[in-house]
Amino acid sequence: MNLLGDPTSAAPALKPESIADPRILHAQALKSSRVDRSIFNNLITLYAKSNLLDSSLRVFKQIPSPNIVSWTSLISVHSSSPLSLTLFLSMLRRPILPNQRTLASLFKACVSLPRCLLFGLSLHALSFKLSLNAQPFSGSALVNFYSKYRLPIDARKVFDEMPERDEVCYAAVIVGLAQNSKPLESLSFFAAMKSSNVGSTMYSVSGALRAVADLAALEQCRMIHGHAVVTGFDKNVIVGSALVDGYGKSGLVSDARKVFDENIAVMNIVGWNALMAGYAQQGDSSSVIKLFQSMANVRFVPDEYSFLAALSGFYNAGLVGESEIWLKRMKLEYGIEPGLEHYTCLIGALGKAGRLEDAERIATTMPFNPDAAVWRSLLSSCAHHGAAEMALRMARRLLELDPNDDSAYTIAANVLSVAGRWSEVADMRKLMKDRRVKKEVGKSWIEVKGEVHMFMAGDRQHERTEEIYEKLAELMESIEKLGYKPVWDEMLHEVGKGEKKEALWYHSEKLALAYGIVSGAAPAGKPMTIIKNLRICKDCHEAFKYISRAIDKEIIVRDVNRYHKFLNGSCTCGDIW
Repeated sequence: MNLLGDPTSAAPALKPESIADPRILHAQALKSSRVDRSIFNNLITLYAKSNLLDSSLRVFKQIPSPNIVSWTSLISVHSSSPLSLTLFLSMLRRPILPNQRTLASLFKACVSLPRCLLFGLSLHALSFKLSLNAQPFSGSALVNFYSKYRLPIDARKVFDEMPERDEVCYAAVIVGLAQNSKPLESLSFFAAMKSSNVGSTMYSVSGALRAVADLAALEQCRMIHGHAVVTGFDKNVIVGSALVDGYGKSGLVSDARKVFDENIAVMNIVGWNALMAGYAQQGDSSSVIKLFQSMANVRFVPDEYSFLAALSGFYNAGLVGESEIWLKRMKLEYGIEPGLEHYTCLIGALGKAGRLEDAERIATTMPFNPDAAVWRSLLSSCAHHGAAEMALRMARRLLELDPNDDSAYTIAANVLSVAGRWSEVADMRKLMKDRRVKKEVGKSWIEVKGEVHMFMAGDRQHERTEEIYEKLAELMESIEKLGYKPVWDEMLHEVGKGEKKEALWYHSEKLALAYGIVSGAAPAGKPMTIIKNLRICKDCHEAFKYISRAIDKEIIVRDVNRYHKFLNGSCTCGDIW
């Protein structure tokens, strides 16, 4: 690269070793009888790379007639500062119009700075007028902008309008959709990228792995792992950490550990935390603690996410004493102030153990205002322990924060129905109806041969519906012979016994399991994995314990709270979730 611009100009030659210090280049340029403008443009960037931003601004002011490259260089190096937006407005007054690189830097600034959505929308309008919105640099930055502001539909629209898409464009949309809880779409774009013979980057691969982690799609995780090996990204620290996370959230912590051990030389704190989180989701608190202690041997200092993994492990294992001790260790030994999520783990552990008053005391005295997750956790604990009065109180607190939270109405109604307080159940359901709150639809996903299938309760849309329902009826009849009895606790008392039974049979997770069996989703010796967007109900939990005995297979269910591993008639959660 020729930092002095045109090699035929009168600018002096520059020795390579002087490039490391921009002040040497600057001094040589000032001594020259003729200085090319490109020298100053490069100096702006070089000073910024040396963390001398004030010097880059002084160099810019020395340019007699800054061109678009000059302005873009200065805006780019200040993209994490509001100054970048001020500089852009000054540029427009010259007037000098932006190019796609200028807009890319500005969209990056709008993402990093607070309350810049409207400015970014104005930039999008300007890019459209200048026909720059579909260019690779500005287009990919615009996709990232909309993704960061939680507008994935707009991000996808921008991508779809781009006539030419390179690896950066694909990476932006794959990561953006994964970050916005649209894993299926993210994986679809990853597949489209490969079929279009567009090269992948560490960001597109890690983004696809994040989508896989959300779906717990094990086969997809393995395929992307293979792609990473072929492309050489498997040894990249970002991709390696994403692989650990992907396998961990797919329920195969042993595979996550294997990837971790193979890449331990380059693994950073993110990878360590990802593996600890994988163990924590399984309730394997002892493995979490062993990893936590091993971090000291490689001189990694635990951060707030390390402690969150430890506390999550204690919560899922039902270890209250350890939760209390480690929350104190965080602050006293490591100087890390516990956050709201850390307190939520402690509150959940106390609630699981039946120490409901202690859990409520922590919630009301901690140095944070309790959010919906705190009250929802306490409400679930009250429901589990049959504390109807306290459940009502927790439901009211939850509804104060979010009147449209369907779980507050349904959990409170369920605990009241168990207590036989039917008039209050009716009142709760009437309140839900009056406020037009709709219960979130239960959905379950299962991966078969790399393809993810989704089911809802009573679903009859699948092409193999008849086989699914036949297999499910066969399963339910076989487990009844083993001693299974339906759990009616969460059903309305007004519903007849026959209707109740049919409603329980056709829950989404049961349909997904039946399809997994008829399709041969899991070979002998391999577990069958199902993902549920809500908490698994008591009846499905009970049924799955018996089914694991009937078909002699491990069944893994990842619901909104944790992993459940059913094998030989029992579950790793200990029937507390």
